[in-house]
Amino acid sequence: MTDSTPLPPHDWPEFLPGWVWLCGAGPGDAGLLTLHALNALRQAEVIVHDALVNPEILTWARPGSRVIDAGKRAGRDSPKQRDISLRLVELARAGQRVLRLKGGDPFVFGRGGEEAQTLVQHGVPIRVIPGITAGIGGLAHAGIPVTHRDVNQSLTFVTGHDPAGDTPPLDWAALARASQVIVIYMGLRHIGRISAELLAAGRPGDEPVALVSDASLPGQTVLETTLGEVAEVAASASFAGPVLICIGRAVLLRQALDWQAMAAGHPARNPDPLGRGKPAEET
Repeated sequence: MTDSTPLPPHDWPEFLPGWVWLCGAGPGDAGLLTLHALNALRQAEVIVHDALVNPEILTWARPGSRVIDAGKRAGRDSPKQRDISLRLVELARAGQRVLRLKGGDPFVFGRGGEEAQTLVQHGVPIRVIPGITAGIGGLAHAGIPVTHRDVNQSLTFVTGHDPAGDTPPLDWAALARASQVIVIYMGLRHIGRISAELLAAGRPGDEPVALVSDASLPGQTVLETTLGEVAEVAASASFAGPVLICIGRAVLLRQALDWQAMAAGHPARNPDPLGRGKPAEET
């Protein structure tokens, strides 16, 4: 698709000067971008993107648009959140059409809510374009459905660190009891403490866990382990990109649903990982 390719017929919203559109870019694969996001890219005069946005997506920007990298990277000098938010205000007040492009969904552990609130407080009009969050789309791409009626009736998304970078002060014992599947964003650094908290609360040591790096991208890596061993596995792994952690029996389904392996000619490792014994009947 080129920047001159027309979008399908639709009442596409017009990007007006002085507006900021907060937009999700999806979990990584450029094909998982929404059409509303593509429409925004075609109209924006300034694009302020974070570090998790696939560079391929930026090639679809309006010719001549200004692209600003506002990505935060661990261990390196990065823009402060307050400075990013106020820069969006400044650009909008200058009459620019400003696209704030964020990995995944802007309102799921992406600080999009903070930025939107700052814009509204400064009188800047906004539009929100949801994206496919990595905790759902990235895991699906890896062959892990975060919900399955034979596995879970609850699902919890948590962040792996608090604003200071420490383990978040969550009631891990309550989470261990209440949520059958737990998906952790940005939790690799503290997975040792998190897994210890969950084990102490009664989660079994052999509970399946998946570590997914660079979800949906060509370099995607998936390590399957258990809650009792995940800290050791994580410490010995060399991940190139951000890592999602999925805890729960939903991980077992990857044995049957690793569609990328099947597309490469490999049969499913186990068509019946939950031990149903026969195909599920439609109800």
